[in-house]
Amino acid sequence: MSETPWVYPLGSAADGGWQVSLGATDSAARIPGWSHTGLKVTELAPGESVSLPAADEERLVIPLVGAFTVLVDGTTYPLRGRNSVFAGATDVLYSGVRTPLTVSSDNGGKVAVALAPAHESYPVRLVTAEETPLELRGSGTCSRQVHNFGTPAALEADRFIVCEVLTPAGNWSSYPPHKHDEEKDGETPLEEIYYFETRAAAGSPVPEDVDAVGYARVYASDERPIDVKAEVRSGDVVLVPYGWHGPAMAAPGYDLYYLNIMAGPGRVREWLISDDPHHGWIRKTWDGQPMDPRLPFTS
Repeated sequence: MSETPWVYPLGSAADGGWQVSLGATDSAARIPGWSHTGLKVTELAPGESVSLPAADEERLVIPLVGAFTVLVDGTTYPLRGRNSVFAGATDVLYSGVRTPLTVSSDNGGKVAVALAPAHESYPVRLVTAEETPLELRGSGTCSRQVHNFGTPAALEADRFIVCEVLTPAGNWSSYPPHKHDEEKDGETPLEEIYYFETRAAAGSPVPEDVDAVGYARVYASDERPIDVKAEVRSGDVVLVPYGWHGPAMAAPGYDLYYLNIMAGPGRVREWLISDDPHHGWIRKTWDGQPMDPRLPFTS
C-alpha cells in the first residue's frame, strides 16, 4: 500500500495477478472518495489469460507491450499490439457494460484495462491503430504526442475519456498546470489516473536496464489539501482527485509515457479545464516555436 492515497509505486497497488488494481468497484474502499475511474495492469506469460466478470462498468483493453486476443460475448477480437508504448499507436477494444471478457496472449506481454462505473450500454468496438487520432500538442519543450483512442471523437462510450501521451526526453507535458474539479462554465469535474512507463531515450549513452525516471506534480486549487511531488518509473500510478496537476516531466535522457483515464459525475465525456492563472500564459508562446522534431514516435 502506498504511503499516500494518490501515489502508487510499482507493486503497491497489486491484487492477485494484477500488478495494478485501482479504483472502480473492486478496490474503491482503499481510496476514500474515489468512485469514477479505475485501472488494471497485468503481465501475461505466453499462452496465459486473465478474465474479468460482468460488472456495471465499461472497459477499454489497451496493449502496452505485445499482442493480445480478447474474447467478448463469444466473439474473439485480435489486438495487434506493439513492441513498446513508444512504438506508436495500438489496437484497443471497448467492451461495454455488464460484459465479461477474457484477455489472452500467445507470446506474452503487458496489458492495461481502463475502467469506469457506467450504466448506458454501447456496442463492443475495436479501434485499430490506423483509426486512432494522433495529436501533436504544444511546441518546443512542451511538445508531446497524444493517442486519442478513447476520446469522444474516436469512441462511443458512456462515462470515461481515455488517451495516452508520449513525451520526449527533457520535455514537459500536462503543462501548463490545469484542473478539472468543478462543475461550472468552461470546466467539468473529472477524476484522473496517470499510469507511467519510462525508458532511456534513443541515443542516450546509458545501459539498457537504466532506472529511467520522470516526475509528476499535483497541488491544491482550493481548501482541499493535496501536494504530490512524485518521482515515477515504469508501472507507477498517480491519481488526481482534484487540484492543479502538471507538469509531468520527462527528465533529460529519459522518454516518458502515461496512460490517462478520466471520468466524473458531471457533463458526460466533456474534458473542460481551467489553467493555473500563474502559468496559463505559456500557451501563448507555442505559436512561435516549432514542434519537437523527435515527434511523432513511431514503430
